[in-house]
Amino acid sequence: MKLYMSVDMEGITGIIDATMVDSSKHNYSRGREIMTAEANHVITSAFENGCQEVIVNDSHSKMNNLLIEKLHPEAQLITGDVKPFSMVQGLDDSFSGAVFVGYHTRGSSKGVLSHTMTFGARRMFINDLEVGELGFNAYVAGYYGVPVLMVAGDDETAKEAEALIPGVTTAVVKEYISRTAAKSLTPQKSGELLREKTKKAIENRDSVKPLIPPERPLLQIEFANYGQAEWAHLMPGTKLQAESTIVQFQANTILEAYQAMLVMTELAMNATFS
Repeated sequence: MKLYMSVDMEGITGIIDATMVDSSKHNYSRGREIMTAEANHVITSAFENGCQEVIVNDSHSKMNNLLIEKLHPEAQLITGDVKPFSMVQGLDDSFSGAVFVGYHTRGSSKGVLSHTMTFGARRMFINDLEVGELGFNAYVAGYYGVPVLMVAGDDETAKEAEALIPGVTTAVVKEYISRTAAKSLTPQKSGELLREKTKKAIENRDSVKPLIPPERPLLQIEFANYGQAEWAHLMPGTKLQAESTIVQFQANTILEAYQAMLVMTELAMNATFS
């Protein structure tokens, strides 16, 4: 069995604010250590429960957070930026399943450090379904026929995952109090939980179906202000919805929609407030 693993940072045990996820802040080095240890718990359990290959994709910010020198020696790491498919780089139909670790809820939802890609994106839709990073990434996995077997993060993230993916295993490592506060397990206890949940997810893999994306999906992104929408609308093929900050893109496939989303959100970050 070959397992794909996307590791974000905001949903990791004990991580609750920007000081732990921003490389310029004083707690970032602690966040990296905890993130790497958490990834290792999942990797170790995966190998112990029948996986022959585990590919790990660092999926936070500049995507160079995981400490490769401390990663499980049998795992392979996709690291760095720019990646054509960002959080799902390297995912294809050769994998038996995927797991999302350290994930968070979508923007405009409650949850620890909730957002969707950038803080300029308020809401994001594929056709009429609102998605965050979790949902969009699961759709890409589904395009390749790969089921998302497990999602680890806070309790609100677990609810989002369970609503999208019937039968998915969820690992709740912390409980939401506010966007920057949580009741968290200790790293030791979350490690035990993650090993147990990874084992369960692999054992239950045949009961989870891939999240199949729609054909010719319509991507819609609602931005926080009009300047961001104007920047995103510079991408050819987009449409700025009248009297709103919603930018639309009619894609041929979910892969095209995903890359359009990356370009639109990057462009939007050029907007300033002065």
